[in-house]
Amino acid sequence: MVKKKKTLSAHSSLSLRAHPSESKTDRQEKKEEDQEQEIKFSEESWDDLAGETDELEEEGQLSVDVYQDKNNIIIKSTIAGVEPEDIDITFDNDMITIRGKRRKDLTIREEDYFYQECYWGSFSRSIILPVDVMEEKIKATIRNGILTISLPKTKKQDIDIQVEDEN
Repeated sequence: MVKKKKTLSAHSSLSLRAHPSESKTDRQEKKEEDQEQEIKFSEESWDDLAGETDELEEEGQLSVDVYQDKNNIIIKSTIAGVEPEDIDITFDNDMITIRGKRRKDLTIREEDYFYQECYWGSFSRSIILPVDVMEEKIKATIRNGILTISLPKTKKQDIDIQVEDEN
């Protein structure tokens, strides 16, 4: 599927300056008319987009907990129902990105649902790490629907720098 990107403006901004001969009520009426136009423009823009929802693929944002212990940065996330092969974790410089897809059970017909509140589809989350980590030792595990990523912190190295007098 080709993903389309469409940029919408939620409102248009109009700049009106009051003419000295206009009364306060005239200016108020114009302001109210302008606000109605902005609302109408906004509704039309969203209606235009609504017709294309089948062509756009939504992506959910993965919820995470990020914390540290003495030696690691730890990221945890609930990913119940996601198969390990549907998860992609990448690390680049100081940012880790988690992408995945929770697949909907296609054997259940839409008309058989009473409630349909669970998110099904693609999700992702990128996290900029606050400290340097050893990328070659990053480890990810799934247990009971919880994804845990351990990122070992780099060890601080104190380097003695000799200062020489050039005089």
